[in-house]
Amino acid sequence: MRNGEVSYWWQARGRPPRRPSLPGAAEADVCIVGAGFTGLWTAYYLKRADPGLRVIVLEEAFAGFGASGRNGGWVTAALPGSRSRYAAHPRGRGGVRALERHLRETVDEVARVCAAEGIDAGLVKGGTLSVATSAAQDARLRRRLEHERAWGDGPRIVRYLEKDELAERVRVTGATGALFYPDCARVQPASLVAGLAEAVTRSGVLLYEGTAVTAISAGRARASAGDVRAPYVLRCTEGFTAGLPGQRRTLLPMNSAMIVTGPLSDAAWKTIGWDGGETLGDEAHAYMYAQRTADGRIALGGRGIPYRFGSGLDHDGAVATATVAQLGRILRRMFPVSAEAGLQHAWCGVLGVPRDWCATVTMDPRTGLGWAGGYTGHGVAAANLAGRTLADLVRGVPSPLTTLPWVRHRSPRWEPEPARWAGVHGLYALYRAADRLESADRSPRTSLLARAADRISGIPH
Repeated sequence: MRNGEVSYWWQARGRPPRRPSLPGAAEADVCIVGAGFTGLWTAYYLKRADPGLRVIVLEEAFAGFGASGRNGGWVTAALPGSRSRYAAHPRGRGGVRALERHLRETVDEVARVCAAEGIDAGLVKGGTLSVATSAAQDARLRRRLEHERAWGDGPRIVRYLEKDELAERVRVTGATGALFYPDCARVQPASLVAGLAEAVTRSGVLLYEGTAVTAISAGRARASAGDVRAPYVLRCTEGFTAGLPGQRRTLLPMNSAMIVTGPLSDAAWKTIGWDGGETLGDEAHAYMYAQRTADGRIALGGRGIPYRFGSGLDHDGAVATATVAQLGRILRRMFPVSAEAGLQHAWCGVLGVPRDWCATVTMDPRTGLGWAGGYTGHGVAAANLAGRTLADLVRGVPSPLTTLPWVRHRSPRWEPEPARWAGVHGLYALYRAADRLESADRSPRTSLLARAADRISGIPH
């Protein structure tokens, strides 16, 4: 089994030739730091709106090195934050509903760009399933459905599937039911980000790889080869934000790990089903996420080592042996027949988590500094919407996007160490203990341990 090497997604498609590094000091109209989905989508829409803009993108490794090329491949309309917290915005509940509507439309926008730019990323809009495998999980699903209905989401947006209805789509061992959300697409994320990077450079954006930015200030991004000066400097660094001066406690780099099987046989797929391209999650507190890949495998992820002390990062995506074993057990429990294919690759990466678990898109017109991120794992689609929003904010163009409630949202800073490390590891220990208790108990009650962990984390429910 391969371990690390950034991700299976990159290993499967092959890494593109490395682009040149920044040759020296430069000037631009807009300088974007970070060539993941946020930075690349922002550059894409800026050049479409104004082809004459001089846009420079700086990337420490290569485009898509971070979460954009390692994630579970969900182009999901899930809200990256809390409805109640966003509702504190002056637009109230109406603003939240507008943000959710735009996120649903974004799934189709990503598909549109793939078609227009000739990006073959295996995108299939099959929706997403959140599956319950215990009485407590099923009760949570039904409470969540009541909450969705109270916010005005009808069957077009979400509906409950009974056990037999779920089995018509995918057969998960021990499943009792599921919620189905149609606004989600499966994708090969490395192919998507590679195709986007090519589209951006074709439009005239200068994308410099192997260029570490050591500091960002008004009008300037500092790199070893020289400064890039621009009236607008945008920080699009997501899970890598903590490495910049002054940003240590802005976003917590939450670690997530994935495994992928070898190709499953036709007989195995006949047992499982899963022909519709749905993405799949569960209702556990320490949850999993998965997809049936375009090349006939199961890719599954979840939390292993959730956080490294001092906001540390992984080493080229290498995963601890215990985490691989933990994810393998989840996979075999849900799909016993998958054992025949074995595990082929494991990898991990970080995603950006704000203290209140709410993403933000911000532009300070006084300094020209902007940023976006904190998607809490829902960034493949949200980054597209954030990029379009940042492009409008940079250009000073009022639009329906610039009044959404995540614009200029301010999250509190994370606690200093060692409280940050102890808190994150403690809450995930509580979540795992709660999952074990709930799976052994036939009661529909959510564990008190899980409720305690929710209070510690501030995770919105």
